[in-house]
Parts: sequence; C-alpha cells; structure tokens
Amino acid sequence: MVKKCVRIADKIVGDGYPCFIIAEIGINHNGSVDLAKKMIDIAVTTGCDAVKFQKRTVDVVYTKEELAKERTSVFGNTNGDLKRGLEFGEDEYKEIDNYCKQHGILWFASCWDEQSVDFMEQFDIPCYKIASASLTDDALLKHTKSKGKPILLSTGMSTMEEIRHAVSILGEDNLIIYHCTSTYPSNADEMNLRVIETFKKEFSCPIGYSGHERGVTPSVLAVALGANSVERHITTDRTNWGSDQAASLEMAGLYHMVRDIRQTPTLLGDGVKVVYKRELPIIDKLRRVKG
Repeated sequence: MVKKCVRIADKIVGDGYPCFIIAEIGINHNGSVDLAKKMIDIAVTTGCDAVKFQKRTVDVVYTKEELAKERTSVFGNTNGDLKRGLEFGEDEYKEIDNYCKQHGILWFASCWDEQSVDFMEQFDIPCYKIASASLTDDALLKHTKSKGKPILLSTGMSTMEEIRHAVSILGEDNLIIYHCTSTYPSNADEMNLRVIETFKKEFSCPIGYSGHERGVTPSVLAVALGANSVERHITTDRTNWGSDQAASLEMAGLYHMVRDIRQTPTLLGDGVKVVYKRELPIIDKLRRVKG
C-alpha cells in the first residue's frame, strides 16, 4: 500500500518526515488570552510544530437542559456559564492569530459544529481537527471536508466500524487518523498503542497519536510504532482548575517529550548491523580473539 503524505502549511506529515507535534491548549486557557499566550510560548520554546484550540457554538453543541445544570465556576453557577466563559470570540482569536504569526508557530482548532468551522475560516487556519466526540457527526464531517483543507481525525471512544464510516466520508486524501483513548488521564491498560500498527496496515493516510496519559512514555513509544504525528494537551500548571489539566503536560514534560520524539528515528536506526568507528579501539582493548 502506497502511503500518502499530508502537507500542513510548510510541514509534511507522513512516513520519512519529522513527527508533527501538536500542543493542544484546548480550553486550558480558562478564558484568558494571556494564559493562552503563555502556553503558546511553551509550545514555541519546546519546539512544537503547532498549537490547537477548541471552538464551539455553545447553544448548538449543548442542549438547554445541559446548559441549565448547576455547576459552580468562576463564571457563574450553571454549566452554561462555564461553557460560555471558556469560549473565545473573534477579538480573542484575532489576538491569538497575530501572536502565533509573530512567534512562527501554526495554530488551528477542533470545531464541534458547522458554525464554528465557518467562524474559523476567517483566519485561514491550515487544517481542521475532528474531535473524538464528533467522529459520528456525519454532517459536521461533510461540512468540514467542504473547506478543502487537511483534516485530523481523533478516534477515541470509537469502534473500527465507526472509524471506517468516518473515513468513507472524509476520504484518505488530506487525512490524518489519530489513535486516541478518551479517558482523562488514561491508564496504562487503556493505551493499546498497537492500534497504531493496525491503522497503518488498514489506511493509506498518515497515522498519529493523541494522548491523555500521565507522563510522556506512551507518546514516545507511539512514534517508535510508526505514528507520524503526536498531540498532547499542555498547561502552565496541572493544578489549575479545569477538566483537562491533570492529563496535560507542563513545560518540563513537554520539553522531554519533544526531545525524545525527535531522537527516536536516530535511536531506531536503519536495522543494518555494523561496527561503528568508535567501537574499533574498544575491540583492541577488550577482545582477546580478533575476528
């Protein structure tokens, strides 16, 4: 099977190319552009390729009943107060767009409804992400595909049948499929990283990994198993309030993950057994019988 590559702005995602690393800010900004900028700085400093946000039209994504539920937060006493407080609007995203351009990092978003996709078009973002929760939303898949940009598809809480159906709508051109487990944070027995190999055998597009685990080991192992892209939530402080903070990486963890991912192709090598030049003096020193 010929494996396709996907171009996202000036980056190429696919076998033989550097891993495309996404730092997901998501809603960890807690409604603060200043906090979002601090996380963009972390992503830039650690060498990530892109940052990602989440965009929802609150009254479309959630029912009136869900929004009316009691939920105390800094924004008010209902779930609706919280959801609206976490949403950035046009002014905030213009500021984010300018900040990312100034710092030379790509940005895009997971759009949870068609209006959010249309909203993001004004910023000419380089790609769209389909969240795991939206994988079965055929109308959203079709609307997102209509924009003609690369699509990144997360597969948490989805069966192979559901994934195949989504791929049949999106097509494998300009698509990256991400293995994902939608628990926050995920346990070791929920990782199932060999699904990456399963996806690589079945689909001809690049395969990625979207992780919610503690630490960085599964994300690095995912690249060793063939993942062409890795996405991880980031934060300035995992003790911040918010549902995604505990499954996020602070700056030190993100630095180590990016470093280890970048080293992985060199560590794996080409599989050809050789004697390295630096081993030759060791042969003279330690080997009693020379070959």
